[in-house]
Amino acid sequence: GAIVIKIGSKFSVEATVSDQMSAAAAGSGALPVFGTPFMLAMMESAAMQCLQPFLEEGQGSVGTHLNVSHESPTPIGMKVRADAEVIAADTKMVEFKVTAYDEVGLIGQGTHQRAVIASDRFLTKCNAKLEKR
Repeated sequence: GAIVIKIGSKFSVEATVSDQMSAAAAGSGALPVFGTPFMLAMMESAAMQCLQPFLEEGQGSVGTHLNVSHESPTPIGMKVRADAEVIAADTKMVEFKVTAYDEVGLIGQGTHQRAVIASDRFLTKCNAKLEKR
């Protein structure tokens, strides 16, 4: 039967901000603070891990859209957490509310959309681009 993805399902990932996770390391800024691309990656990771248990063998998900604000800077060495919660879903597309916090409070929030894919088929289609260059 068709997969059923439960609205309200949640997942969190945590990390301690290192020099390798700075805006300067990402090339997205010049300062030694938590880089936005790494916050987004944590949000996507939380969403991906939240969704995976609902999928069938051979299925995965890929991020298709992020609409996220980064509202407060986090210093190197501080712990951060990203949360994802399913707010809408059908068998093909899933929408998440995503939030991120450091030890002081909210640092980022928004929405993230993921598409459910057949992993093999997706990779085959992707790699076919190599023939088109």
